[in-house]
Amino acid sequence: MTAALDRDLLFLLSDVGRLVRIQADRRAREDGMTRAQWVILARLERMGGLSQKELADALEVEPISVGRLIDRLQARGLVERRPDPTDRRIWRLHLTPAAAPILERIAAYRAELHDRITRGLDHEAVVHVVEALLGMKSQLLTDESVPDEAA
Repeated sequence: MTAALDRDLLFLLSDVGRLVRIQADRRAREDGMTRAQWVILARLERMGGLSQKELADALEVEPISVGRLIDRLQARGLVERRPDPTDRRIWRLHLTPAAAPILERIAAYRAELHDRITRGLDHEAVVHVVEALLGMKSQLLTDESVPDEAA
């Protein structure tokens, strides 16, 4: 039975995701941070100027959770809240220059992890895996039982 589970697609997807998260947790701790804080920094690097609510929606967590993480990142001088130019109730989140070295370490770690998990696979195989996963994600998102915010 164990051998069958070892080759089961759903178990493998879950196991690989869990192992990647464990590895990222360990590496983030080297910066005295959490993987969740890393994710926020990476997301803001790509999509700066989000509100806390928009960021929470993108990360699929509650705004209060994002607020606490942003508080910690702001205390470290990595993120700043700026008023929204059109709505004074909203604060927009922006990275500070102090975040750059951590973002460089995150990028280096992502490249290292990518190389590690794709070692022994040729480029074409990696492209096929990515395409297959994108197809799976698309199928799940078109399923009526999956909420839109899961994207």
